[in-house]
Amino acid sequence: MMRWIRSAALVLVLVLLAGYLGDAAVLQIRLRHGTAYRVIQVDQFLNTPLKGQKQEYDLAGQVQVTCARSLFPQLGYQPCWWVERHREQWN
Repeated sequence: MMRWIRSAALVLVLVLLAGYLGDAAVLQIRLRHGTAYRVIQVDQFLNTPLKGQKQEYDLAGQVQVTCARSLFPQLGYQPCWWVERHREQWN
């Protein structure tokens, strides 16, 4: 049983590593063609604690966030599919 778990874990690590490296290779190709990044508008909110355990939520404004057109975070940027689904940032 333990041998099967180790083999499954090794296969999982190798599949994830291959996926990440393939994603990085595709992003490098997109960098050459100038289509590696997108800019998405995101709403930023400010969470301010008040007296009596209350919270105040304020819209701090909208900012433009650069994201990578990839499956995994690459080159210091979040993937665009993640930013698209999380258009609200809380500070």
